[in-house]
Amino acid sequence: MPAGHAALISMLQRRRPAISRSDSGAVFPGHTPYTNPMLDFEISPTDAATLLNEKQARLIDVREPWEYATTKVEGSELIPMGDVPSRAHQELDPELRLLVMCHHGVRSMNVTVWLRNQGFEKAQSVRGGIDAWSAEVDPKVPRY
Repeated sequence: MPAGHAALISMLQRRRPAISRSDSGAVFPGHTPYTNPMLDFEISPTDAATLLNEKQARLIDVREPWEYATTKVEGSELIPMGDVPSRAHQELDPELRLLVMCHHGVRSMNVTVWLRNQGFEKAQSVRGGIDAWSAEVDPKVPRY
């Protein structure tokens, strides 16, 4: 494992208690806690869609404007990854559940970790990005 990944995982293990949860955040008392701290930082596209349909979360798309113009999830808000540091504290509420999406889930995970470190404790990356969303939730969303 690269040294940078080990340091990140070590930091996350110190910050996040080990508890048993589903992707939807439900806690299961008595179950063996998971040991992968990254699980809490991600949510499946299906669980994300449920939260959005129930108006329990805000979907932030961190792709570039040309990507967003190509395809998007209805109701998502564009804040390109490079703009997040200058816009997050002005436009995002740290008390809200934030679902962060990109193309395949790499940029959104980086943004989610950054947001968590800034106090946005309810931020989660949509696992697999818009590509997985199209495959698992809404095939009408074009893939690229």
